Amino acid sequence: MTKLFKSLMALATLFLAINILHAQPVRQVVNIVVSPDHADWHYKTGEPVEFKVTVLQNDFPLDNITLNYEVGPEKMEALKKGEVTLKNGTATIKAGTLNKPGFLRCFARVTVDGKEYERYATAGFDVDKIQPTTTLPSDFTEFWENWKKELAKIPVKPILTLMPERCTDVVDVYHVSMQNIDGKMYGILCKPKKEGKYPAILHVPGAGVRPYFGDVSNAAAGIITLQIGIHGIPVNMPQGVYDDLAAGALKNYNRVMMDDKNNYYYKRVYLGCVRAVDFIYSLPEFDGENVAVTGGSQGGALSIITAGLDSRIKWLAALYPALSDLTGYLEGRAGGWPHMFMSNEAKLASRIETSKYYDVVNFARFVKVEGWYSWGYNDNVCPPTSIFAAYNVIPGKKESHLFLDTQHWTYPEQRDMLTKWLQKRLLK
Repeated sequence: MTKLFKSLMALATLFLAINILHAQPVRQVVNIVVSPDHADWHYKTGEPVEFKVTVLQNDFPLDNITLNYEVGPEKMEALKKGEVTLKNGTATIKAGTLNKPGFLRCFARVTVDGKEYERYATAGFDVDKIQPTTTLPSDFTEFWENWKKELAKIPVKPILTLMPERCTDVVDVYHVSMQNIDGKMYGILCKPKKEGKYPAILHVPGAGVRPYFGDVSNAAAGIITLQIGIHGIPVNMPQGVYDDLAAGALKNYNRVMMDDKNNYYYKRVYLGCVRAVDFIYSLPEFDGENVAVTGGSQGGALSIITAGLDSRIKWLAALYPALSDLTGYLEGRAGGWPHMFMSNEAKLASRIETSKYYDVVNFARFVKVEGWYSWGYNDNVCPPTSIFAAYNVIPGKKESHLFLDTQHWTYPEQRDMLTKWLQKRLLK
């Protein structure tokens, strides 16, 4: 391999990790550890929870430091506030309980040398009993079947442009475009050079506006991979172009036309995921049967949505799915990203009605294929209450892998588990 190629692959790997799966936070000088008194972080409703807080500097306990704490459900107002003095670096906070299924989060804050440090942990109460607040419209299936029929009238018309600078000795990499409803979809296709028939993975993206680099690693293992963007713009432009779009035309894209369910921004996105599957099926190298979908955050949502919309998907692997149980805030509990109903001005009847046709929960009800799901109780972007609301209604075979202390990021071991799970099913 050339030095340039190695640099490009390293950059591609970095972007894939950051943009899809999110990076771990950097460790700070002062380390706060917040631990519920149950090792599995699980409680029965009505059962009290205590949080032990340990504060370390240079891995040594701090003494006689004031610790401020707040306790309450995720994304909601605190139910309890107070302060305690650390003794030998530790303090115990009696947090109370919840009388219905949900989560209780304890924030701990200290100030050392003029800088504030914060950490939190989240206890779950009868989480397998959490039910959605959103409801399924009577015409939900009809609505999406009609739009899929409209999409089917539009030819795929794929255009593949080889990207020689990204190809390897075993993988060809292409920038691709295809016709979608109301415009085009773009992505990065990676496929093995060796002749044969291969399974495929569709990578659906997390939130934001950015370029993409493709999944060369799985392609080298013998899997066709397609990584798509959702905004109807090429995905191989300079970063500055996407920065400008994110600050301008595509700012708050997740709220565009939310008053109209037939023209909401995500209609074209969801149908675009179906179109991406159409494209995969058009590839002569595809084995015609085995295709999985995967992503994190918005991509976790799109993974469930695609599997619920398209029966051609055989497996899905989703990390901390967004867009789940959006109406939670209307019932006094956390809703899913992008939290559009957290503010009063967004609580319009038309937007609430539109949300029901786009909420992950209502697609999850129709997911019958085998799925691998993973998230953490400390997620502050996609609250665990919203994720369980979707996960608990999935009728298909499913397995959850809880990395309890994670926020909106993943451990390397978590990512490795996801990859091995997919490869075990696709590379039979």
